[in-house]
Amino acid sequence: MTLAFSQQVYANDQRDAFIKALMGKMTIAEKIAQLNLVTPTSKTGPFATKNAFLKLKDGSAGNVYSVMGEPDFIHEKAMLADSTSLKIPFLNGLDIIHGYKTVFPIPLGLSCSWDSILIEQTARVAAIEGSAVGYNWTFSPMVDITRDPRWGRVMEGAGEDPYLGSVVARAMIKGYQGDDLKSETSLMACVKHFALYGAAEAGRDYNTTDMSRLTMYQYYLPPYKAAIKAGAGSIMSSFNDIDGVPATANKWLLTDLLRDEWGFKGFVVSDYNCIQELVAHGVASDYEEAAGKALIAGLDMDMASESFAGSCQKLLDDGKITIDQIDAACHRILEAKYNLGLFENPYRNFDPGKASTVLLCEKHKQVAKEAACKSMVLLKNENQTLPLSRQSKIALVGPLADVQNQMFSMWSFRGETDSIVTILNGLKKQQNKIVYTEGSFITDEPVFLGKSRGFYNDQEQAEMIAKAIEAANQSDVIVAVLGETSNMSGEAKSKTDISIPNCQRQLLKALKATGKPVVLVLINGRPLTLTDDLQFADAILEAWRPGTMAGDAVADVLFGKYNPSGKLTMTFPRSVGQIPIYYNHKNTGRPYVDGQRGGIMKFNSYYLDELNSPLFPFGYGLNYTSFRYGEIQLSDTLVTGDKGKLTAKITVTNTGNYTGEETVQLYLNDPVASLVRPVKELKKFQKIYLEPGESKELEFELTTEDLKFYNHDLQWQWEPGDFNLFVGTSSSDVKVAQFNWQK
Repeated sequence: MTLAFSQQVYANDQRDAFIKALMGKMTIAEKIAQLNLVTPTSKTGPFATKNAFLKLKDGSAGNVYSVMGEPDFIHEKAMLADSTSLKIPFLNGLDIIHGYKTVFPIPLGLSCSWDSILIEQTARVAAIEGSAVGYNWTFSPMVDITRDPRWGRVMEGAGEDPYLGSVVARAMIKGYQGDDLKSETSLMACVKHFALYGAAEAGRDYNTTDMSRLTMYQYYLPPYKAAIKAGAGSIMSSFNDIDGVPATANKWLLTDLLRDEWGFKGFVVSDYNCIQELVAHGVASDYEEAAGKALIAGLDMDMASESFAGSCQKLLDDGKITIDQIDAACHRILEAKYNLGLFENPYRNFDPGKASTVLLCEKHKQVAKEAACKSMVLLKNENQTLPLSRQSKIALVGPLADVQNQMFSMWSFRGETDSIVTILNGLKKQQNKIVYTEGSFITDEPVFLGKSRGFYNDQEQAEMIAKAIEAANQSDVIVAVLGETSNMSGEAKSKTDISIPNCQRQLLKALKATGKPVVLVLINGRPLTLTDDLQFADAILEAWRPGTMAGDAVADVLFGKYNPSGKLTMTFPRSVGQIPIYYNHKNTGRPYVDGQRGGIMKFNSYYLDELNSPLFPFGYGLNYTSFRYGEIQLSDTLVTGDKGKLTAKITVTNTGNYTGEETVQLYLNDPVASLVRPVKELKKFQKIYLEPGESKELEFELTTEDLKFYNHDLQWQWEPGDFNLFVGTSSSDVKVAQFNWQK
């Protein structure tokens, strides 16, 4: 036994002894209170008439979330535990999704950086800021695999690939929790939404999910498992059902898989009001029955519904649950508080002088700027329209060009709007030959109009476009900042039309008609259908929702101070009719080959009115420079044995005029196997920096672990045979080599 291991065992024994002694003093009501997570923003549940802070003060609730305000106020409410008999500290949680006061690009945008070190750094900054005001728990990261951009919550995740999603999940956990949960700058992470929430049918939020166990294990479960292996302290159950059983009451999911198969030691909290919603699902007749099913399944904490608080005692009295089940849930929650060091110092995260020194400090804003720059993806750049010349006269147009709050998402409610650098202000810092006009209303879609939501008028729209044309005619180049409003993506923001609002498209067409070069900067939270818009823009920069330093980052990219290097982590469809669309699909027995239609070929898998291929594929992203890929060099074409290794080398050369960063991606394909395998699967990637004319040889090492997949019996194994290896700049632009691996 190593010294470090023996010390850990001793520490765990100390923790278990402490918790056992504490629980020996607790009444059943006090134990149930630990299972109760309340919020001042909620009025659900059997105790809705009672203020959340009163519940904390009298000990009927043991945890709280979404206490918002100044640090002193948050600290004051956290001290309510002092009034309870055992003074058990609270878990104090908040949805810190992509930054606290310093706001970073949305997670989907961050994932496009393919930079795990930077992503970890953004989570670390969020933890430093959030902990400084008294929080010790964040409901992040969301690691759901997402293949349907109609679902508004794609903005919260890392896209469609399980390998990259796992890399991002590990980085986020490390960033939030640090090296030691007891550190005053740590936040306990909460991995969500367990499980499969990103596969909600029709892209409609809260909808059902239906898939085979094989699809779960192969594509959707890996990021959750990676987050757990990285040490995540808590898990959040999802709204959807799995195999007909809602996740919140799914024993196979929460116990058999999560605890028994994966060995998860933390606790599981429901999503908002999920226990009561078991009634609407149709698996419980009332919240009491729902609470019993959830506890038995393995749920430990009830968010908002207070069904545990209202029914566990009666369920226990009636013999429908056992005291062991209550004790197990209570123990796991107390263990999390112990791991966070809250019993040693319940207020360790709060320092009245610290918050003012770390919130929105220059160091954090620089991380936000770097993250925004690296998240942007250059989708089009005809005739080298970008980067812009600093001598050019620029017409800056668009309803999103000078609006601070539109650079945030719906999950940035603690961000400082006044701190946001708008795109107009960012450009002005670097160039003063700018004429700005709004150019268009932000939307003319009826669902987004009405009282407090927005306004649209045809006559005013025509006048705004006329002003934009006038500004364009006086300029050398047009920068149009268009896209979605912040209330068009996020939770409960599913859409069947994911194109640019029609009024903004009218503006874009009118600008192109001037004959001036048009640069389209997109502000949005999901992949959009841009097929009809490509012809009206000479260059397109996907900026997502870039956060606090939006304007400075966009300006750096447009003027070439930073060479864009982002790569898409979610496929852009040509039309909504292609959805779901993703790169790692399987072949059918009648695969369609581009360009082969008519005659006997009409009986293949394709659309009559659309191409099969996406508008922009996974891994795609242009650069101001160009890269040439050499041929793949394999260390061998025949490898044998479980312990064998294969090295793949490739030389990449910067053939352009700018220093650039490239993400070199390696994919594998198993063409003949016991199960149908994907046409490609991402297995490795490396980021490189090259000066103009510079070449670099990259080396990738493969083992049998890279060949493995879940077979029909859900065993993680590899099969001998031929393999295709791809290396390239995106999932669709690759060099190819073959090898054979035998047992």
